[in-house]
This record gives sequence, structure tokens and C-alpha cells, in this order.
Amino acid sequence: MRQEQRNMASKAAELEMDINEHSLVIETLKEVDPSRKCFRLVGGVLVERTVKEVLPALENNKEQITKLIESINTQMQAKGRELTEYRERYNIRLVGEGEGEGQGQSAASSSNSEGGGSKSGAGVLVS
Repeated sequence: MRQEQRNMASKAAELEMDINEHSLVIETLKEVDPSRKCFRLVGGVLVERTVKEVLPALENNKEQITKLIESINTQMQAKGRELTEYRERYNIRLVGEGEGEGQGQSAASSSNSEGGGSKSGAGVLVS
């Protein structure tokens, strides 16, 4: 379950980089004459188009990637909750979590570190 959560986090980071690239290209193309020709890589094939044809497609792709990232973040949070419930159900403790009275505090901190209590997913560790 943790590996699935890590995979989702790495995919979200990869998509964030794609959004940054899309933003950079969109900003650059907005300053260019709409009738100017440009080239776009579609499925491994370089296609010649005009800026006015490519710009709306890029903006649409950026919106779709943003929605996908939101979906992945939601799935990551759900996976964190599932992992926490599984650990509690079967009384699984991590090494160094402590015993006795300290168990409640470490369990709360470990659920946050696995994305269970974090809304932004900032506590997820990716190796």
C-alpha cells in the first residue's frame, strides 16, 4: 500500500512538471503572431500547425492535467486513510514508534506522515 502511495506521489510530481512546461509554452505562444507556424509533437510525430490552432489545445491539455493531479491527490489521501485503518485493525507498529503511553502520539504523527491526516499530501515521503 505504501508503494502504491509512493507511485502516486511520483506521478503527481511528474504531472506538475508537465504543467510547468505547458505554462511556459503557453506564455511564449501568447506573445507570438497567431498566423505564425509552429510545430507540435503528437504521438511521436512532428506536426506543423499555426499558433492559433495549437494554443487552445495546449490550454485544454493543461486543464486536463490539473484535473488529473487533483484526482491523484484524492486517491493518495484515500490510500493513506486505508493504510492507517489497516495498521490499526491489525495492530501494526513501525520500528521506532515506541510502546505504551507514547504509542498514541506516534500513531497520530505516523498517520500524518503517510498522508492520512494531511489534506495537501505534503507529509508524504517519496524515495
